[in-house]
Amino acid sequence: MTRPLKIVILGLSLSSSWGNGHATTYRSLLRGLHAEGHEVVFLERDVPWYANHRDLAEPDFCRLLYYQGLEELLDRFATIIKDADAVVVGSFVPDGVKIFDAIADLNLCGLCFYDIDTPVTLARLEQGNEEYLARRQVPLFDVYFSFSGGRVLQRLQDEYAARRAVALYCSVDVERYCPTGEDTVWDLGYLGTYSSDRQPTLQRLLIEPARHLPRMRFVVAGPQYPDDIDWPPNVERIEHLAPSEHASFYSRQRFTLNITRSDMIAAGWSPSVRLFEAAACKTAIISDFWEGLADFLPAEAALVAYNAHDIVQALTELPDYHRGALAQNAHARVLAHHTGRVRAAEFARILIEVREIAARTPRRLYEVNV
Repeated sequence: MTRPLKIVILGLSLSSSWGNGHATTYRSLLRGLHAEGHEVVFLERDVPWYANHRDLAEPDFCRLLYYQGLEELLDRFATIIKDADAVVVGSFVPDGVKIFDAIADLNLCGLCFYDIDTPVTLARLEQGNEEYLARRQVPLFDVYFSFSGGRVLQRLQDEYAARRAVALYCSVDVERYCPTGEDTVWDLGYLGTYSSDRQPTLQRLLIEPARHLPRMRFVVAGPQYPDDIDWPPNVERIEHLAPSEHASFYSRQRFTLNITRSDMIAAGWSPSVRLFEAAACKTAIISDFWEGLADFLPAEAALVAYNAHDIVQALTELPDYHRGALAQNAHARVLAHHTGRVRAAEFARILIEVREIAARTPRRLYEVNV
């Protein structure tokens, strides 16, 4: 039996889910790694906007340590980083470019990047925006773990000289996301932080249907929505919903709506964690269309809506037995393929491969010519 791995992850946030989807993604993956017997240290930049909204300050499935900046990171945690079997740096980490360079100088075996925002990252790099990753750094990683699959993986290798690009989709912790049995409160709900590129779709697929169906109940949960949005009176607003409340939120909906960011639609094969969470709670899903959706949730597991009419039709004409079948089929697929335990096993298998290759191959300093 292969010995457990010691993994260090530098990520945007594990302690706070406020205004970001990274925390729930990391929590599911790390809980899975813990269940598989691996040891994880998560290093998080201590910033006030997350410090003031922490909903998991002391996880029981990993060591969570904070640092103020690059100098403190290296002074306090260099030994932990050097001793790890794998070091994984995530997207949107503050001062990511400097951190990558500093860690790459340590000439580690098993230096990886986990891009939870791949389409956004590539769009920024094309524009010359290197806020948290420089194009020249992509070949530094033994593995580029990507939130997106499909053709983007080949693009990372062909255009950006990634040494190895592997899809590592988000996942759901099924011990925390499951049906609660509560009574239905809303006919259609949406959970997501405000995003200007998603807002037109929210307008089309929830706000307009709410105006057409004044006797039905709708809900939008998530922070940072502008004050000037004209919400219909039958749309309830919830400013922030902690992960501990997600299962209850999904379980009280007839349908939940999934809306995808434009960069992720363009890339395809970029499932939101909200899809898996809702499916784990046996809530029927209506999603906007993006290439690759059917690979995760085919027609018998989710509806696709293009306009307000599609939503109105689903809410008023779809029989309850059909809605129940959609929810059951999505639930079965997610439990088989997209749990934190499943994803952790995939992740660890790749890291073990990297370690075994490194043991057989003399380590050299990276030469980057991109």
